[in-house]
Amino acid sequence: MTRFWPRSDPSLSADLSLGERDGTGVALHAVRRATADLSAGLPVLLKGESRFIVLAVETASNQALAAFAALADGPPLLLLASAQAAPLLGRPSAREPGVIGFRLSEDLLDPGRLLRLADPTTGEPPLRDGIAPGEDLPGSAPAALALCKLARLLPAALIAPSRPGAEGDAANLEILSVDAADVLACTEGRMLHVRRVSEARVPLEVASETRIIAFRVTETGAEHLAILIGRPEEREAPLVRVHSACFTGDLLGSLRCDCGAQLRGAMARIAEEGAGAVLYLAQEGRGIGLFNKLRAYRLQDGGLDTVDANRALGWGKDERNHGVAAAMLAELGLKRVRLLTNNPEKLSALTEAGIDVLERIPLAFPPNGVNDRYLETKAERLGHFLPRG
Repeated sequence: MTRFWPRSDPSLSADLSLGERDGTGVALHAVRRATADLSAGLPVLLKGESRFIVLAVETASNQALAAFAALADGPPLLLLASAQAAPLLGRPSAREPGVIGFRLSEDLLDPGRLLRLADPTTGEPPLRDGIAPGEDLPGSAPAALALCKLARLLPAALIAPSRPGAEGDAANLEILSVDAADVLACTEGRMLHVRRVSEARVPLEVASETRIIAFRVTETGAEHLAILIGRPEEREAPLVRVHSACFTGDLLGSLRCDCGAQLRGAMARIAEEGAGAVLYLAQEGRGIGLFNKLRAYRLQDGGLDTVDANRALGWGKDERNHGVAAAMLAELGLKRVRLLTNNPEKLSALTEAGIDVLERIPLAFPPNGVNDRYLETKAERLGHFLPRG
């Protein structure tokens, strides 16, 4: 099992590594359980400088709101990312990340109305009555939204201080408690353990000598694949493609992106050379997940580019952690590679993690008449090495 963290993380020199407390990563397992509870519509207790009850807006039900209210000490704040909150404030979308809290009138504490406040793709006009920007946010506010993101939910949460004695009641109600510091550490990917789980020979049309090795990230449960063509471990610097999963492009042949063309092109190029690897990472939609990617598509159809669509949903321009690819390469013994990519972030992430990238090999395809603006945005706003029109 390989443990990975970016070399640039200053916490490595201090005794701050989460999971080292008991040698098993229990702290981050608690985060994983908390994300499952939020996805199921359950509140969680977030511990930091003080204790707060957190409920994800996307999965809130009347029953969950009642449980939240029973444990809360006072009215809740609605937390939204700053770009997501812009329509409620009647001002242009903020470019910088941040969290904004709103006080809500009681009639807005309803699952449908809350979702209208958080999701710009509901088809309903944004609600503005009965909301007001709140006072200074608690220090745990970023961790509350980070927990929603880890669950691949809209980054929108209700948060309120827990009333005295609420922790005991929460335990009786089987409501999980989690440390805010652990949530943020998991979000930042300070420490990841990847474990090889299974392996099989899978002959492909493009290359009959192909193996697929399955990896699991211990702390988060994320599952990633290494597709090995030939014997890359016997090459001095094999061709490697780090590819984020794209259901619509890879499987359905969507014309909205270039992902399917890149995946097939990379595999054909590696097969031509006789050996190499494609790391197929479960980081759909630049890390926001398939459901949120489909929401972003709706916003793109309304005029936003791919970056601003993600931001309007409360996400950053790229939420992926390319460090997991470095951990997989280290586990596979591929520490010197030639990288098939147009993305400078992948180059720097692998290099910082100790992978020797000897060469960057372009993997660009011409626009197809549908993805033209998408490719322009990747070049102009994300810095990808692509031709600019």
